[in-house]
Amino acid sequence: MRIGLLTEGGYPYVSGEAGLWCDRLVRGLEQHEFDVYALSRSERQEDDGWVPLPPHVSRVRTASLWEAEDDGIGYGRRARRRFAECYGELATTLCTTTPGEPSGSPEGASALEADRFANALYGLAELARDEGGLPGALRSETAVRALERACRAPGAHRSAREARVPDLLAVAARLERALRPLSLDWYEDDGLGAVDLCHAASGGTAALPGLLARHFSDVPLLVTEYGVRLRTHYLTEPDSPPAIRSLLAAFHGRLAAETYRRAAVITPGNTHARRWQERCGADRAKLRTVHPGMDATPFSEVGEEPGGADPHTLVWVGRVEPAKDLVSLLHAFAEVRRAEPAARLRIVGAPAGPEGPAYLAHCRGLAAQLFPDEADGPHAVGRNPVTFEETGGPELPSRAHAYASGALVVLSSVVEGFPAGLVEAMFCGRATVSTDVGAVVEAIGGTGLVVPPRNPRALAEACVALLRDPERRERLGAAARARALELFTVEQNVAAFHGIYLEILSRTPVRRVVLDDTGEPLPFAAPAEAHVPGRWTDPASRVVARSGPGWATDAPVRATAPVSATEGAR
Repeated sequence: MRIGLLTEGGYPYVSGEAGLWCDRLVRGLEQHEFDVYALSRSERQEDDGWVPLPPHVSRVRTASLWEAEDDGIGYGRRARRRFAECYGELATTLCTTTPGEPSGSPEGASALEADRFANALYGLAELARDEGGLPGALRSETAVRALERACRAPGAHRSAREARVPDLLAVAARLERALRPLSLDWYEDDGLGAVDLCHAASGGTAALPGLLARHFSDVPLLVTEYGVRLRTHYLTEPDSPPAIRSLLAAFHGRLAAETYRRAAVITPGNTHARRWQERCGADRAKLRTVHPGMDATPFSEVGEEPGGADPHTLVWVGRVEPAKDLVSLLHAFAEVRRAEPAARLRIVGAPAGPEGPAYLAHCRGLAAQLFPDEADGPHAVGRNPVTFEETGGPELPSRAHAYASGALVVLSSVVEGFPAGLVEAMFCGRATVSTDVGAVVEAIGGTGLVVPPRNPRALAEACVALLRDPERRERLGAAARARALELFTVEQNVAAFHGIYLEILSRTPVRRVVLDDTGEPLPFAAPAEAHVPGRWTDPASRVVARSGPGWATDAPVRATAPVSATEGAR
């Protein structure tokens, strides 16, 4: 079948998020064709280029979310009126959404508002198709005035009523960026209208082209979220004015609810993401949990030799940032040292984000204060029991070597999505002590110890218990490795999506009309062989409507080199 893979700031860009997961999926499903439709987030991302693409990626088309271009389109009076009506309706749904309300609730007034939002969204999409795009209109004074009228109208919530002109300008600019896919030329019969299935690699703006492909061409939509975009929005820009936060949260909440309502299947990466989706209105019957697929090969040798580690060493591996709460870990290790004086702690990782370097410096200072350098004898050089290291050197060339250096792996985060580092430790056969955040419990099951976050005493007690019981460490490590190999490998992930693709297509009606030279329908034009991989149809036949297997009618087009702007490699 032919899959339209939809990404935002991800695959196929080298510096994209979730690029590795998408690349593994595409390479693992080589029996299918993939058309990639990618939205880029920055000029640097485009300059970095693409990852090497396998031959069954037939087409890559890209569009920019960071650069606003002047479309030069002059809108007539009727088009301006249609735009004002649709945009005004969309703005009204945002202003009447109470902050904190589960926008996807399918009952009562919220369901009516959801329909109102959907009608406004697809009305704008149809207008963009008729006029050749809407970027100018979305940035116009008409859009700002429509947003202002909605904020001042009776029934608008308090945060919207308090919006000032600078707030309205900021919200209008952000909405223009989020709605930019409406103006793309991706939805015709030679684009997303020709694929058999749209697979959005995330929610939010990445899923919007899939919604439009479903609206215009009845192409089924599959949405995968390993990190819920709506939750990410809530956690970003906490210092923005309340009016901006509430209006943008309402938009993203409405868009998430519409995406979940129209999707054929939704695949959260863990139970934590699944709960968010259900709160936003996702139907439980559509949900299929598919855990991220990770490559176990680099960690296999460590897992086969669990007894080669230092029995007194604890290891922490990850990005150094405040969310990882290394301060609590250091305080916990102080208590571990009182109980087990021979214990050592290796913190392996590089600073991440704007706060990372300062946070690393603070942790180094705290470690020097809590653990003065110690010497084994009067003629030996003192050293600190806590070391800060990075992978890539001769001592720790890889993350697998970092896990191999300790008998116990610790995770101390206060915020965590899917704990990929914890799964790597499980592949290595290491016992773990973790804080109960995100999808930690779901990942480790009963194969490790879990304590509350920001509780150094509980973290220390769990670590001491395992340091003093090597047989229990070995049992937990073996069970963790078996669980990881069963649930979190690339092969498991690829097989799950292959089955979901077939499930969706088996429930999707095939509507395909083949015309002869006179324009009349040609009965029996699609042979029985068209239902198996291959290209059996007469190239002279013309398909005018399709939602069935694209490979049955279309000749493949191989991707060559990346190009800029909206038209990618054909």
